[in-house]
Amino acid sequence: MLAGRWSTRAFDRAHVLTDDAIGRLLEAARWAPSAGNSQPWRIGVARRGTAEFDALTAALAPGNAVWASAASALVLVAAQHVGDDGSVRQWADYDAGQAAAHLSVQAEAEGLAVHQMGGFDADRVGAAFALPDGVRPLVVMAIGRRDPHAELPEPFAARETAPRTRLTLDEIMLAPALDILPLSA
Repeated sequence: MLAGRWSTRAFDRAHVLTDDAIGRLLEAARWAPSAGNSQPWRIGVARRGTAEFDALTAALAPGNAVWASAASALVLVAAQHVGDDGSVRQWADYDAGQAAAHLSVQAEAEGLAVHQMGGFDADRVGAAFALPDGVRPLVVMAIGRRDPHAELPEPFAARETAPRTRLTLDEIMLAPALDILPLSA
């Protein structure tokens, strides 16, 4: 399933993400593992057609805003770096990344596309969701249904049809590759 995942930029502008679908995505994120069960992720959901969606779109880098505005929803994943008791959450970014990954896998299982973006103005995104001190935005995720016929401007149209590539296992292994791994080409 994960090998078939695609971070599309071609979203179906007519698709509406239902409350039930959003609930399942958020439940997947909620059950992600975290250090000490701290669950430091904080998630904001903005559906297309809302003021929050418009605020998030305006906070995106211009190249992302061009295509992300067609997504059914934009989801902010932020990390709470200081616990309610004042303790520092050293692994908050990693843990929040786990929540984002779980959400994206659930989306793939439901036939939805997710494109994660780091290109955004963190201050504007934080303001859009009134993030408290100690909570830092990490990623904005565009979620919706892929539309293979969506018209995209260049260079995005070419990227949408370019071959998907990944480093081989040999390239990502720190030490000699294990003999049990089927090394990818």
